[in-house]
Amino acid sequence: MRWPKWLLNGLERLMPARRLVVVEGESLPNSLPSRDLVLLRDAGEDWSVAMRCPCGCKQRVELPLIPEAKPRWSLRLEKGRRPTLSPSVWLREGCRSHYFVRGGRVRWV
Repeated sequence: MRWPKWLLNGLERLMPARRLVVVEGESLPNSLPSRDLVLLRDAGEDWSVAMRCPCGCKQRVELPLIPEAKPRWSLRLEKGRRPTLSPSVWLREGCRSHYFVRGGRVRWV
């Protein structure tokens, strides 16, 4: 079931902000936290960020950060390790969710 965006935005404001968990190594863990984002860092270089789709479908979303990747995202940390991703995340397959992550909060498009 797809939840209406107005309801998802309202619930997002009530929940604690998402945080960033850093994982050192060459691959992301098989299990991702339900709300937080996971940053893969190897030898001091940030490779990708992953999360579970916030719509509730539990799809694994992995976004590359390295300059050579197309498309690629940038990650910035706000106060309290709250992540901001740029540009938006738009899943072309599966649930087809489209959202921004700003200051640890998902903003639905």
